[in-house]
Amino acid sequence: MQSTQFDRILRRLATILSVVILTLCLIDLTTGVLLSFYYEPTAGGAYRSLKMINTQVPYGWLFHKTHDIAGNAVIAIALIQIVVMFLGRQFRKSWLTAWISGILFTLSAIALDWTAMLLDWTQEGYWRFSIELGTIEAIPFIGGELREILTGGGAINTITVQHLYALNSYIISPVALFLAVVHLSALLWQEREMYAEEVSPSDFTQLPEASLVES
Repeated sequence: MQSTQFDRILRRLATILSVVILTLCLIDLTTGVLLSFYYEPTAGGAYRSLKMINTQVPYGWLFHKTHDIAGNAVIAIALIQIVVMFLGRQFRKSWLTAWISGILFTLSAIALDWTAMLLDWTQEGYWRFSIELGTIEAIPFIGGELREILTGGGAINTITVQHLYALNSYIISPVALFLAVVHLSALLWQEREMYAEEVSPSDFTQLPEASLVES
């Protein structure tokens, strides 16, 4: 009985976390759209435009900070939710959609953070991305092609920033939002299904005969 109650609490917690994930995803997407009105996806221009947003645009620093916090927080909460789902024994076949969408969303959130590392055009982001490119290039068969796609061929420059900006804004962000909606919908559907199983008509057959007569 206690185990069942514990599992029910964990299932509810997983659903609540999925709502938080969707909320953070919407905040990240909305602030990203607002920042895109002033952001310049070029080498050098990226740093200048973000500095201008932080110092000259009204409340620009707030939107920029909120965008960064939401992007980092959604990764942490998505990882925590996977652990909660595992502890809640939500790994059976009926939870396949929730599991797959949750894992894919976590990967997409990490991809958003990865593609954003160069978009501020700081020295830290530049050298970090250079190291990451070396790792990508070491991948057998497709490493060289992936590096060419990301950088646009040659060194890290404006084309690289534009490619990462396009991946981050136009491809990965919509996919992450779609996966967040699917994940929440799957958890809500499965929670209703499991609740229906817990209060199935077969439970009434286990009532004492006296109570049946009184009714």
